[in-house]
Amino acid sequence: MTFTDEAPRTGSLPARGSSAARPRRGSAALAVYVAAGLLLIAFNLRVGIASVSPVLSSLEHDLGGSPAAASLLTTIPVFAFGAFAFLTPALSRRIGLHRLLGVTMAAAALGIGLRLIPSPVALFAGTVVVGAAIAVANVCMPAAIKQDFAHRTASMMGLYSTAMFVGAAVATAFTVPLMADFGGSWRAALGFWLVPAAAALLVWLPRAAMNPGHVPHSTRVLDAVEELPDEPRMRRLLRDRVAWAVTGFMGTQSLTYYAALTWIPTLLRDAGVPDGEAGLMLSYTSLPGIAAALAVPALSRLRPPWLPIALSTACLIVGFTGLLLVTDGGAPWWWMTFLGLGQGSAIALSLSFIVLRSPDSRHTGHLSTMAQGIGYLLAGLGPVGLGIIHSATGGWSMPVGALLAVLVAQFAAGAAAARDRHVFSTGGARP
Repeated sequence: MTFTDEAPRTGSLPARGSSAARPRRGSAALAVYVAAGLLLIAFNLRVGIASVSPVLSSLEHDLGGSPAAASLLTTIPVFAFGAFAFLTPALSRRIGLHRLLGVTMAAAALGIGLRLIPSPVALFAGTVVVGAAIAVANVCMPAAIKQDFAHRTASMMGLYSTAMFVGAAVATAFTVPLMADFGGSWRAALGFWLVPAAAALLVWLPRAAMNPGHVPHSTRVLDAVEELPDEPRMRRLLRDRVAWAVTGFMGTQSLTYYAALTWIPTLLRDAGVPDGEAGLMLSYTSLPGIAAALAVPALSRLRPPWLPIALSTACLIVGFTGLLLVTDGGAPWWWMTFLGLGQGSAIALSLSFIVLRSPDSRHTGHLSTMAQGIGYLLAGLGPVGLGIIHSATGGWSMPVGALLAVLVAQFAAGAAAARDRHVFSTGGARP
């Protein structure tokens, strides 16, 4: 999988064949604009999901008091992340990488808007659309960053992770107050989040509208992900140990993240924390998460290479274990701090590995598809599994214990992914 040589690079001319292909004096301004557009898109990649958890109890009431039906609203998008990720290469070849990112923001706004319709069918349909839009954008973003910011990949991946954390933080912090402002309507509160998706689309439209030209005698566009005749296909990548290490780390860290995102507010409420404060505390984890994500480029230089993974895992162990000590409404700010540090560093590391373990942009798209497609299908088991264990035991000790067991696998996969080698390198692919 590759990007054709004519694909635009940061601060460079648009692709040959484009109506905009002419010398530009404002190349630095163009790079800033593209970076800002990418980060606005990244901001929206968790908003549509993170906004649901704080109002899950209200959703449950309106869905007939069914905890299973309510939890599906946070589980469906994660499974969609995996299922729809595999469509991204074909869509990119037809539409183009940058225009496809614009389409994802339009679809995200549409999906969020569907939730305004007073119908359970519209609610779940909108959730599927939101999940599909984010799934495609998830795969496109590392490829776009690798293409547009080849010499600033580490810093841009850190900013990308940070923007996602900021979006999640804003959504979890403000959805409950918005519901109050909208007269107790959770539909209006969730529907509000189509505004940033629409804003990202509007900002990105000029970049998406730059016609990158078409490959001669083909319907493919020049900035598309293209499979070369001699390119190793996905089936070979599925036999590569490095690719599986990256995929395993992506899947396990996503599993613990989305399980926590879905159930921590309920855990805190069961411990006596008021609804509004529980949502605020979940939002607070994004602050240390942002700091940790920004620190990942520096942490990645630590030796041995598995040390950042160990630090991230240790923070998660402390955070999850500490939550079991929350009683009588005590505010577990320390535990949420450790949890945020662990989540932020783990997410940033997993996204960075997709780029760092690819020898060049030819392989980033395939690895991104595999890691996020398979990884998110695995991650979808987290919210469901945690809910099943909690329902069966009536408490939180066993669910948290299960998450701690997953962290062991997360560390093992992360330590393997941290080794300085590429997919298809010596020792990477099984014979």
